[in-house]
Amino acid sequence: MTDPTAHRDHTRDLVGYVPREAATRETYAALGFRCGLEIHQQLRTARKLFCRCPAGIYQSGDDFDAQLLRHMRPTLSELGEYDGTALMEFKTRKDIIYRIKRETACTYDIDDTPPFPLNREALDIAMQIGLLLGTSIVGELHITRKQYLDGSIPTGFQRTAIVGIDGSIPLRSKQIGIRQLSIEEDSCREVSDTGHTRVYTTDRLGMPLVETVTEPELLTPDEAVEAANYLRYLARSTGSVHTGIGAAREDVNVSITGGTRIEIKGVQHIRAIPELTHNEAFRQRALLLIRDELTSRVSDPTDWTLQTLPIDPSDAPQLVDTFGLKADDAITAVRLRAFAGLLSFFTSPGRSFADELSDRLKVIACIDKPNMTDSESAVPGTLAVDWAPLREQLGAGEADALIVLWGSKADMPTAIETIEERCRWAFEGVPNETRKALPDGTTVFERVLPGPDRMYPDTDSAPIPIDESMVDAARRALPELSIAEQTTQLDRWGVPVDAHPFILRRNLFALTRQLHEEVGLSPKLAGTLVGHVLRHASRRYRLDRERIVGVAHAALAQGLTPDSLNILLPAALERPTLELQELLNHVGYQPCSRDVIVAAIEPLLGELAGYSLSTEDALNWLMGRLRPIAVGNIPLHDLASLLKETLQ
Repeated sequence: MTDPTAHRDHTRDLVGYVPREAATRETYAALGFRCGLEIHQQLRTARKLFCRCPAGIYQSGDDFDAQLLRHMRPTLSELGEYDGTALMEFKTRKDIIYRIKRETACTYDIDDTPPFPLNREALDIAMQIGLLLGTSIVGELHITRKQYLDGSIPTGFQRTAIVGIDGSIPLRSKQIGIRQLSIEEDSCREVSDTGHTRVYTTDRLGMPLVETVTEPELLTPDEAVEAANYLRYLARSTGSVHTGIGAAREDVNVSITGGTRIEIKGVQHIRAIPELTHNEAFRQRALLLIRDELTSRVSDPTDWTLQTLPIDPSDAPQLVDTFGLKADDAITAVRLRAFAGLLSFFTSPGRSFADELSDRLKVIACIDKPNMTDSESAVPGTLAVDWAPLREQLGAGEADALIVLWGSKADMPTAIETIEERCRWAFEGVPNETRKALPDGTTVFERVLPGPDRMYPDTDSAPIPIDESMVDAARRALPELSIAEQTTQLDRWGVPVDAHPFILRRNLFALTRQLHEEVGLSPKLAGTLVGHVLRHASRRYRLDRERIVGVAHAALAQGLTPDSLNILLPAALERPTLELQELLNHVGYQPCSRDVIVAAIEPLLGELAGYSLSTEDALNWLMGRLRPIAVGNIPLHDLASLLKETLQ
């Protein structure tokens, strides 16, 4: 191939890739796009789920009292089967190191003590969320174990239990099914993952969380965002969940017609969902085209094999120098029969099929990148690999592609096996896997998609009966209005739509209604004040609801106009100890009668006489000059009306 970059652009056109901003609903319908969400939300409880350690105390990566080393191994399911993910993780031969802080972990966390009884405070919150989702609460809670051999849980499994099933949530144009709501313990926080060593802290381990699983009924990335936001608002409406980075995490499942379910793990920000799901849909489209091309070239894929050729490091000095290979490192050339033109085949922006191989070498063979180069590199000659003699020695023809990979001798058999396995899957299309989100909206391979064989009953935990009295108690603790009802009420009040997300995300509907009903603001003004003014103030100051209501009430009682709150409330949050008069002095407020303000208009009109301004520009200029003396003394909309009449 003479121009890999041109070929990648050509294959991008074959895939039909369009940027996210250019995609339409018809784009996703043509792909057969389907999406479902798994939303994990930490619950705000005093203790962890299965022990009595405090929840919500975090440590830095280098703040710990002890370290624990573990090696994970898979166990058989009840049917005598091994889970594919567990086998993959076992193949990595990872040293798992846990950094333990005395205040946040105990012997339960490292599986040296049986679980304590499940935290009933967490169960009560979970039932509330389950009722808000419209699920049927189970009559008996059965705790099961879910294998995790990536080391994120020292026991090798997570305890989890289904709380509710068969619910639904409303979007603006449709209903979305809720498959189930589960309560489970959170995992460790990863500190680093290099080579065969992965390091975790255990402060987050065991914190209670709920997992909400939707049906795969989201047909566009925008619907996925809407559903994710609704579920976030719903959980926060209870007032019993943690907020902030890491407190809620989204696993996003995506498939297209002919593809398969791919799980994008640990999405931290809902705003990242559209680009991630969009690119994943087209990645699957690309892999299906690669499959079609391969099956047209190879009549019997079961006979396909790769050929390898060890390379003496002394024969590849530039590789050794460029990547600092060690004395015990190995270099291997690999012939991929019938793969010519496919390694550089576009899969997602900035990525090609060669990345599918390199990503797996990093995860499964534990060879850090860069770990390979190929005969279709977008920057040919960079590594000065002489492909001609390698082709001759491997018997490769024009239809074949070559790669050269390097790493520890001990890892090389796993690396070759990983390459062969992924290439064989290319004949089938889209392999089942979970992928990690990258900041640029693309993803990388994380692990094989888990199957049902990783689940089995927890013999250490007895079933927990859930009677009607428990469900009734949870129902009495629900917020007065659902998120859908709150949204409808905000619409009725005329609150700007761009103010809704902040009000719902921060659970501030009650504050909005309080400013309306108790303070006397119009509902539209109250919503705008919370959704716009306080949103900006929240970036710098803590929103003290009692302080906000108190200052607003005092200001209106003193006769100030509601416009004054746009200035007073941020100042009140900035200086929480100042009384109203001190705040007025701080913002430079001066009492001024309407007559004085009207009298100030005439001289300003004289200043305008020398300029050729449109009526709109003249109005804006006058409002800017008069605003400092008008705020608090005359409603700004009254002043604007007066100025319009004067100008006309």
